[in-house]
Amino acid sequence: MSEFVTDIMRKNRIRITIGVAGLCLSLGGVSCRYEGGHMEFAGYTPHERYEYGLRAAGLDETALGRDWLAAAGRALEAPVAISPPYSEVSYMDAGEAGAVGYAMSLRRGEKVTARFDLVSDTTYRVFLDMFVMPTGARSNPVLLTSADTNSNGIEYTARRDGDYVVRIQPELLRGGRYTITVEVGGSLDFPVEGHDHAAIRSFWGDWRSGGRTHQGVDIFAPRGTPVLAATDGTVRSTRPNNLGGKVVWLRDELGRSQYYAHLDSQVVRRGDRVQAGDTIGFVGNTGNARTTPPHLHFGIASRGWFDPMPALAAPSAPAPEFSGDSELIGGVVRANADRTRVRIEPGARSRAVANLDRHTPLSVVAGIGRWYRVMLPDGSTGFVESRFIEPANQPIRSELLASGALLRESPMPTAAATDSLVAGQHVPVLGAYGGFLLVLAPSGRAGWLVLDM
Repeated sequence: MSEFVTDIMRKNRIRITIGVAGLCLSLGGVSCRYEGGHMEFAGYTPHERYEYGLRAAGLDETALGRDWLAAAGRALEAPVAISPPYSEVSYMDAGEAGAVGYAMSLRRGEKVTARFDLVSDTTYRVFLDMFVMPTGARSNPVLLTSADTNSNGIEYTARRDGDYVVRIQPELLRGGRYTITVEVGGSLDFPVEGHDHAAIRSFWGDWRSGGRTHQGVDIFAPRGTPVLAATDGTVRSTRPNNLGGKVVWLRDELGRSQYYAHLDSQVVRRGDRVQAGDTIGFVGNTGNARTTPPHLHFGIASRGWFDPMPALAAPSAPAPEFSGDSELIGGVVRANADRTRVRIEPGARSRAVANLDRHTPLSVVAGIGRWYRVMLPDGSTGFVESRFIEPANQPIRSELLASGALLRESPMPTAAATDSLVAGQHVPVLGAYGGFLLVLAPSGRAGWLVLDM
């Protein structure tokens, strides 16, 4: 088995050629088939199938396999908070098992689109999954959708207000630079021809007579303006009622009921299939709107009415392009000024989580607009504006060692030693942090020394 596992790790492909029947049973009833010399699992995401393959091959018992599985969980437990539209150039080390989660808040009806692109001449699998995070008694994130093996993007329409995470993870022993873009907009087209959100003059929750509140939005337009299907769907009813007058009920492909009311006339019938942008009627003021100017009352129901504004939101503006130096991503830099602020999000008004001394070393994880997402020597992360960053490839001074010392992998007295130095050596100093110096040993290895040697 050891040679088999080594071959798998080298080729980075899961080829299960043993115990086909027993393997299906051991995976607890997973639907599977044996074809072309390897196992296929039906009804599972690419990430789940890959995980099953790791376990079946025994790779989950190796250090790298365990790290890969643990990284998937950590990406959900400690995601990067973002505010779409968001785009970053990022890096994952092929020698480490990594994963990144991007967390955002969505309102019911909003549609999120996430896409990744490899910035590399080498192609490999990257798993892209989306989760809704737990609320109340629920303790685990719930998987919502995944990119299939032939796609590098996903779309999802939020079924409720909440916090969501997009997770990206490459297969084992693969990495490099990539871009990920996350955009949020409405899931519906605007339903009145030639008009936009400026025509909405009455909103969800507005007061109505009899103690009622408005369960939709009113879009004002001249009588006879075409009313358009906001999405593909099936006409469920055109039966008039006292409040709405002439109406159209449309069931969309997400199971939502769209309600178009106060129409002057309808041009569809029950059972008709329509596509987004098809004319289904014309603006009027029938029903209880007889004393008001012509308008369309538009509402959405799915287990109760909910605010349609997020679903009608205009597409988000393009995310700002990264303007920094992409060659620094995945490398080590340092702060070029005292009190360099590390912020929780990439924006000058975002809360500062740390103030750095000049020459503090930082690992660059990603680039976003004019910001770098960085990791501090203590393992915490945040965003630093690119103008406060400089490369750390040139020494700031030289340090003469009065005695022998150990080079450590992190600025902690108990960190693992990676090299040893002898008394009388001059070592280039690349940065300083918390009583430690980041130095370059004669062997070419960078590491940390206690400041007062």
